[in-house]
Amino acid sequence: MSERQDLKRWLPISKKEVEMRGWDELDVILFSGDAYVDHPSFAAAVIGRTLEAAGYRVAIIPQPNWRDDLRDFKKLGKPRLFFGVSPGNMDSMVNHYTAAKRLRSEDAYTPDRRSDMRPDYPSIVYSRILRELFPDTPIILGGIEASLRRLTHYDYWQDKLLPGMPSMSEADVVIYGMGELPIVEIARRIERGASVAELRDVPQIAFTIPADQVTAQDGDITLNSHEDCLKDKKKYAANFRHIEEQSNAMHARRLLQRVGDETIIVNPPYPIMTTEEIDRSFDLPYTRTPHPRYKGKVISAYEMIKHSVNMHRGCFGGCAFCTISAHQGKFIASRSERSILNEVKALTRMEDFKGYISDLGGPSANMYKMQGRNLKACERCLRPSCIHPDICPNLNADHRPLTELYRKVDALPGVKKSFIGSGIRYDLLMHEYKDARLSQAAAEYTEEVVSKHVSGRLKVAPEHTSDRVLNLMRKPSFELFKKFKREFDRINEKHNLRQQLIPYFISSHPGCKGEDMAELALLTKSLNFKLEQVQDFTPTPMTVATVIYYSGYHPYTLEKVYTAITKDDKDAQRQYFFWYKPEERPHIVRSLKKMGRLDLIDKLFGGQAQPSHRPKTEHKGGSSDKGRPKAHSSKRNSTTPRRRSR
Repeated sequence: MSERQDLKRWLPISKKEVEMRGWDELDVILFSGDAYVDHPSFAAAVIGRTLEAAGYRVAIIPQPNWRDDLRDFKKLGKPRLFFGVSPGNMDSMVNHYTAAKRLRSEDAYTPDRRSDMRPDYPSIVYSRILRELFPDTPIILGGIEASLRRLTHYDYWQDKLLPGMPSMSEADVVIYGMGELPIVEIARRIERGASVAELRDVPQIAFTIPADQVTAQDGDITLNSHEDCLKDKKKYAANFRHIEEQSNAMHARRLLQRVGDETIIVNPPYPIMTTEEIDRSFDLPYTRTPHPRYKGKVISAYEMIKHSVNMHRGCFGGCAFCTISAHQGKFIASRSERSILNEVKALTRMEDFKGYISDLGGPSANMYKMQGRNLKACERCLRPSCIHPDICPNLNADHRPLTELYRKVDALPGVKKSFIGSGIRYDLLMHEYKDARLSQAAAEYTEEVVSKHVSGRLKVAPEHTSDRVLNLMRKPSFELFKKFKREFDRINEKHNLRQQLIPYFISSHPGCKGEDMAELALLTKSLNFKLEQVQDFTPTPMTVATVIYYSGYHPYTLEKVYTAITKDDKDAQRQYFFWYKPEERPHIVRSLKKMGRLDLIDKLFGGQAQPSHRPKTEHKGGSSDKGRPKAHSSKRNSTTPRRRSR
């Protein structure tokens, strides 16, 4: 294949590649904060391929230089329809900074992990540049950064409330959530001559309008204004309940929030994607590889997922610190077996595929094809979680379709073994269902996964050991984790396997106190864990936990909740993860004495509680962790393919 023919397999990213196709004009030009990886797990590729399939001429400009004479923003000229801005698979501030607000040295979505290829807040930076250069061309903004900042939100890095992205950016329209359906509708309308003002009834978008031009509609929910939120933290907290409930409602209502002389309007989303619609997105002609421009360079995020398959979108877990349902929704949109098996077959044809699928999963590995038995009941439901505080009796948590699919994948020629790299919701497996068939299916799935689909280590996320903290997190009791560990150990022994269970934990989550962390250290020690996968809570937009962190109030009860805020308080909690490190012992002992928990000193250290005179290590990971196991980067504010369930 000639270079010309080969390059035409990707969407064009340069003027030369546009000319190769014989195009004298582009319909849409997308600007992306990530490198261009033509894979269904990368947002710009999905939107670009979706528009291409709808008949539009699309180019992508990945990681444009915003510091120079702006030639990257000018090089392809003005599109016929609109500019699209996709800031990246990950919120730029999570991408750039640690929980301690230290600048990260690496970016997994950039070739060779360079950390200087995107600005902070590319949603704002890119759209402002485009508006200055092309004042009359519509700008459509999407991606997780804009999606989760669509209304007044707390920005941890600036430590203040900011208005919604429709107000902060120069975009005409912000698409929130998964963008395939609204982006095509917008393209069709603009092509037919619609103005920006005539797009305002498109579902799943947010935009600003002069406050005096707002026409009320039946069912509108008017939130406390941005200015009221600035004055009163309780009003900010009260807003969030409406925002979360409408994000997860099957029939959502329009949200309105005033910001100065404007009003941000958030239209209800499209209905849940059908199997045919989600198949259409995953079946597009992706090359599944980075653009040839990056030949010889490593893009870590791609390396992590290139031999994996995402089987569904959405998560009904509703964890308090997680953004998945805010972006993808709580209702599960599952691909067909045909689509999934075809993607696996495409994997087997990749030159570097050795027979091992790194992950057959999703936001949570074991929610495939699960939904309510009575969808009429789901239409009325405003619960943010289908499994907390208890598993909804209307949920059909049948694991059989997933178990059968695993077996079909493993039977394909060229597949030696498939692993489950996404996090597993063990509460769905350990629950005692009234329907014996569901319990049997869960037991069979557990046996299948542990005996055949674990790559030496299985990731699960209990997150904490305190039931009080877990309730705030919307996670199940730690007793359920212990039950799952016993089953995991039993299956390993039965099959003569030596596999590890790797639990994830969070420190400094709202509601968590130092004594809770001390108990966590003791309980995990009793289970023979020396924790590796841990992180300090990082507030990210559009989560219950972040609202509590900033306001001090729980948005559903408006009751006060304690949260560790200062560096000293957060460090004091995090140190308990590493009770087994000699350099941490004197600090933990001192902390326990201050709490009056001398009983825990002996239980943790036995007769070895004398303070060491070794100097305390200067930590640099998480908040400050040099010499500690590196904290796992949370997927919660990302569409990154690194999947795990929380």
